[in-house]
Amino acid sequence: MEQPVVINFPVEREIRQNTPPPSDINEMREMFHEMSQRYIVYQPSSYYYSIKRTMDIIISIMFILLVMSWLYPIIALLIKLTSKGPVLFIQKRTGYKGVEFDCLKFRTMYVNDDAHTKQASSNDSRITFIGKLLRLTHLDETPQFFNVLLGDMSLIGPRPHMLFHTAYYSQRIPYYNLRHEAQPGMTGMAQIKGYIGEINMERELRKRIQWDIYYLKNRSIWLDLKIFMITIGHVFLKILHVFSKKKDETSS
Repeated sequence: MEQPVVINFPVEREIRQNTPPPSDINEMREMFHEMSQRYIVYQPSSYYYSIKRTMDIIISIMFILLVMSWLYPIIALLIKLTSKGPVLFIQKRTGYKGVEFDCLKFRTMYVNDDAHTKQASSNDSRITFIGKLLRLTHLDETPQFFNVLLGDMSLIGPRPHMLFHTAYYSQRIPYYNLRHEAQPGMTGMAQIKGYIGEINMERELRKRIQWDIYYLKNRSIWLDLKIFMITIGHVFLKILHVFSKKKDETSS
């Protein structure tokens, strides 16, 4: 069995004059400074990739046949009845090794010119009524099972960012591009830790990158299964919350 090679470089921290007081930002800077001397991308053994790809294919095929076969026509009809435009929103995103790919989603917005450069925000006027429901339940992401089946994505991995964000943040956040050393995923470590949806602050994105790097250094089949099961739990809780809230509103 191939064993990962772990190389630890000794780190001697300089005693700096006029060191600023401790803060979250300073701690993250120190973390990235230490990574620059210690970090080597962890390469799992070959069986990990084989098992991971097999899981991706089996689960995506099962979901497409058992769920998307009836869910896709229903959602497509609702989208078509409530707004003009295509059923699917296809966006170029950054994938493995920085290679671009077409990421699939159900369209949740009215057709607009800012879709590929401006991220959706809460109470965004571009989002349709059906789009809000799809986003709240994460059903808008289900076409990405086709991306998984095609090999553009995996079930588990760093979430792929739009090209605009990749170009912008790669110039501002140290080691941002390390996240491209793994196949992008439908869900990942950052998502189960609560970093999901709209990016409001650069500091928040730095935390996401931190969890992406954690995943790169610790990825295994067991970690993938853990992230997958936690994600399913979160999605079901969100769906229950949405429908219970709707029920309360109608009863009142």
